[in-house]
Parts: sequence; C-alpha cells; structure tokens
Amino acid sequence: MSTTGDLLHVVTADDLPPGRIAFGRGLMWGTGLLLCLAAALQTAQAMGVIDLGLETWRPTLYAFITWAIALCWGQVLTRGEQGKRALFVLPAVLFVVALTVFPLLFGLLIALSDWNLSSPTGRQFNGLDNIRQMWTDPFYWNALGNMGWYCLAIVVEYAIAFGLALLLNAEIRARKFFRVAFLLPLMLSPVAVSWMIGKSMLEPRFGPLARLGRALGWDTPSFFGDPLVAKLTIMAMDAWTYIPFMMIMLLAGLQAIPKEVQEAARVDGASGWRGFWEVTFPLMLPVSLTAILIRIIFKLKLADIVISVTSGGPGGATDTVTSFIFREYRDRSNVGYGTLLAMVYLVVIVIAMTILMKIADRFTRPRT
Repeated sequence: MSTTGDLLHVVTADDLPPGRIAFGRGLMWGTGLLLCLAAALQTAQAMGVIDLGLETWRPTLYAFITWAIALCWGQVLTRGEQGKRALFVLPAVLFVVALTVFPLLFGLLIALSDWNLSSPTGRQFNGLDNIRQMWTDPFYWNALGNMGWYCLAIVVEYAIAFGLALLLNAEIRARKFFRVAFLLPLMLSPVAVSWMIGKSMLEPRFGPLARLGRALGWDTPSFFGDPLVAKLTIMAMDAWTYIPFMMIMLLAGLQAIPKEVQEAARVDGASGWRGFWEVTFPLMLPVSLTAILIRIIFKLKLADIVISVTSGGPGGATDTVTSFIFREYRDRSNVGYGTLLAMVYLVVIVIAMTILMKIADRFTRPRT
C-alpha cells in the first residue's frame, strides 16, 4: 500500500544559480532607484526648484507600477519557491501602499503649499506658512475646543444608552417593538435628521417645538440664535442619532452576562442598585469602553449636522474641526490650508485615540 498521500510537502531552500539571484536583485534595486529618481524629480518640480514640464504625477505612477512588477518577479528569482509563497501577500501590500501611503504623501505636499482655487497662479510651495497661519487662527482653535465639549457629551449619551439597554433587557411588554423603535434614529441619515429636526421641527417661526416654546412662555424661541442653546441643540440632535448605536452594543453585552452570575449575586444579597454597581457594571466595563471609544471616533467626524443646520454659527459656537475644514474648501477654496488642517487633525486623532486605548486597556486588563 502506497503511503504517498500521507506525506507532507515541505518547502526547502532552492538551489538557485548565482546569476539568477544577481539578476533578480539588480532588477528590484534598479527599478527601485528609478522610482526614487522619478519621485524626487517630480517633488522638486512641485516645490518650484526645477521645471521639467511634467504636469502630472503619471511618470511616478508608471515607475511605481514597474517597480511593483519587478519586486514580485524578483522575489521568485531570488527566493524560488518561498518567493512564490510571498506573492500571495505582496500584491495586496503594494495595493494598500498605493492607496494609503502615496495619497498621504501627496496630501502632505499640498499642505505645505499655497493653493487657492480662485488664484490664477495655481499651487505654490510656501513651506511652513500654513502652519504659522493655523497657529494664529482663532477660528480653528475655537472649533478644536468645541470638539472637546462635544466629546464630553458622550458621558451623558452613555448613561442614557445604558439605561435604555437595561430597560430593553428587562422582561417588559412589547420589548421587541421598543428595540426596533429605538433603533429608528440610527437608520436615518444625519442630513435627513438635520432637515427633519433642525430645519423643520426647530424652525423659529412655524416649527412645532417653537410653537410649544411660545405656549410655555418663551417669547422668542430660537434654538440656534444663542451660542449655548445652539451648541446644546446640536449635541441633542447628534445624540438622538447615535445613542441607539451605543444602546445596541450595551444590550448585546448585557445579554452575554450569564444568568447564573446575576442569580448568585441576588442570593448573596446584592440586588437592585448594589447588584448593578458591584456585578453588572464591572462585567460590562469592556463593552462599555469599546462603545465609548467607537462613539468618540464618530463624534470626532461630526460635520454633516453642523453644516446643514448652523454652518458653524452663531459666531462659531457650534463649529467643529471637520465643518471648519469643509468651509475652507467650499467657501474659501483654500485647498492648501484646508489640507494642512486636516493633516494636523488626523495626527491629533491618532494621538488621542492611542492614549484612550492605552487607558481602556489598563481598565479592562484582568487583575491577578
């Protein structure tokens, strides 16, 4: 009886000719140097150092494609069978680099340029001038400060979402209906919420909530005229849209808690508020932190409701960083400065989320 089918195929080092290995390495290094040369020349032209008559970045793109093909081929030439195995991953890596790293580098180049779409001179490299302008821009720092207040509102959103999750986890009548009803705001687009609530229900003359305010004694109901009221209204609209998201995550966490744990806590006398604080809440801490972190990410992108309802007003009271950057592009056609603000905001988000994830990991780490 043959036992060939039971043998494993083991990939061993190939006995490759030195000439083949040298050719493969030369192919990869040669095309790599060609790519670096093309990128350096076009970067120098973009900065105004030289003028080669290259209007687009197509030569660099062609050089990158040539280098990518040569790199894949060179892996097979220099590594043999193991190089063929690398081809299962290498094209995907190169594709990700082409879609993320290169646009990031191009964005950095634009961020260091004076590029106003209404200017007849086009894009001009200006070094650190945009950074100096950002440092002295009070509207940008106001928008960044507003983001802090918007993020603090997540604490209230979390408390409401946790309360709703506890309610829907209890044995109440029409529980399935309420689960679907509470999820309806999440199914709506933020732009639809802006027009349905901000432009219709909160309209100061004929909106139903404005009429209700006048009936209750509010002489001139204006939800977006006073800075504090406008900011609170935007917070409420955004919270109404995304509280169901936190609620459904917390509800899933509550249903994952074993019933035996809660029954044992009740037997030991931990019922009601004590059982929640000493049993349910600690067990829900990993899910709670995950929901809060994801909500912070969504909050840092808040722009559509602000743009549709207030455009950052009154006086920048409701402005966010993303809505401010949007107006730099749309209203002022200031592509260079807007791109710099976006790049700086990206760095701020990465640093802030890294710190928050470190803190969350410390709280959720098992204690021994």
